[in-house]
Amino acid sequence: MKVVFVIISFGILSLSGCDIFSIRDAETPTQPRSNLPQAFERETLIDNLVISYRDKSVFDYTNCFSDSIFTGKNFTFIASSEAASQYPALAQDWSLKSEEIYFKNIISASQDVPITLILSNSNFSQQGDSLIYTASYSLTVPFMDLGITNNYRGDLIFYILRDNNLIWKIYFWQDLKRGDFSSWSELKGRFSN
Repeated sequence: MKVVFVIISFGILSLSGCDIFSIRDAETPTQPRSNLPQAFERETLIDNLVISYRDKSVFDYTNCFSDSIFTGKNFTFIASSEAASQYPALAQDWSLKSEEIYFKNIISASQDVPITLILSNSNFSQQGDSLIYTASYSLTVPFMDLGITNNYRGDLIFYILRDNNLIWKIYFWQDLKRGDFSSWSELKGRFSN
């Protein structure tokens, strides 16, 4: 009987000193979270890309692109020929990390106004295990520096496919300059580092 009493007493004393029943602060997440839906539909991928610009969300933006671990394909960007000759970084190994750096740079250089991306004349077509998405774009970035062009227009080609989790991702992007307008490639080149 004394042994049971000693064990119970010891247990009560040890529990009362360690606050196991108290509420603790929530831990900070190690990964950012998104409020955007997973791109199980191809249209959702395109919508998420547009929204990531509006919201200036680096996580949502980079989440639109292929990670070779899940798709078996590295992300590739082909700049417009004019921009590639003007900005050597575009002609070299442009990667997903390059996309992230560019996006962070335009966010930090722009005002506290959403970036506007409008895609028009869009079309999906099937090619093997991929879909090809083509569209015309109009991109407006509200830069604080008045010497930087705010408007970019052209045409784009995305190759998209489903990753191992059946989520659509962009693994190939080709930018095409249209007329005298500044292209998306020029924006990327200017903010590549």
